Amino acid sequence: MYLLGEQSAQTDTFINHLQKLPAQWLEAVEPCGPLLELAGAEDFLNELPEDQLFLLVEGVITGYFAGRPLFYWQEGDLIGLQRGTQWADCRLSAQSPLRLLPYRRSDLFAQVQCEPLLNYLLGQMALLAHAVAELKPREFRSTNGFKRVPAGEVLIHQGDEADHVFVIIAGHAEAFVDGHKVGEVPKDEIFGAMAVFTREPRNATVIASEPSTVMLIPGEQFLSLTRTNPKIAHSLIESMARRIDQLNKQLTASRTAT
Repeated sequence: MYLLGEQSAQTDTFINHLQKLPAQWLEAVEPCGPLLELAGAEDFLNELPEDQLFLLVEGVITGYFAGRPLFYWQEGDLIGLQRGTQWADCRLSAQSPLRLLPYRRSDLFAQVQCEPLLNYLLGQMALLAHAVAELKPREFRSTNGFKRVPAGEVLIHQGDEADHVFVIIAGHAEAFVDGHKVGEVPKDEIFGAMAVFTREPRNATVIASEPSTVMLIPGEQFLSLTRTNPKIAHSLIESMARRIDQLNKQLTASRTAT
């Protein structure tokens, strides 16, 4: 997915990173059928089987949100991965013929580890949120999408309500509980998700330890994504449970030492 219009260097770098992933994943996955050829159409996504994904071999697809063109896909992009309520107002249009290679959704999910796939989906959602926010006057723009923060900025306050999930796409942060450092938050790690799942207050404070670019995903969009992909949700919860156990052990050790 490419956003229409001029983008910041950080956004362009992130888009280029996402663009490389589908080809890497599909190297070990066999197509489930012959090449599909479609004539241009104003809205064709609903015509594609929901249990399949499609590699765009030839053509350009424009994505409209609320009737406005915001992004486009081109050769090498994966079509059909984005499904769910957050894409309900999205229309995919092609003004020229398309050639699409089909793959079973289940085959891709079996091949790719859940966390990289979730990061990819969250990235696509953040790009969409960023594009929608850019349509609004600056004073009315939401905090969804991408945010550049300086070192020392607090990303999450312990005890606050959980309304977003975060991913650091460039930079680094540290986690603190009751003022004690309990861990590191490196690039590409999802954080803030457990409180969104449980709807309980944040259990830690997270502070950027260097200038960073952060991806912000609204909690309800994140929950919608995990509901439509139960396997991803299960894997993520297991990963978070292990992470919480590690943080608890580090916190206990730091308190014992003092």
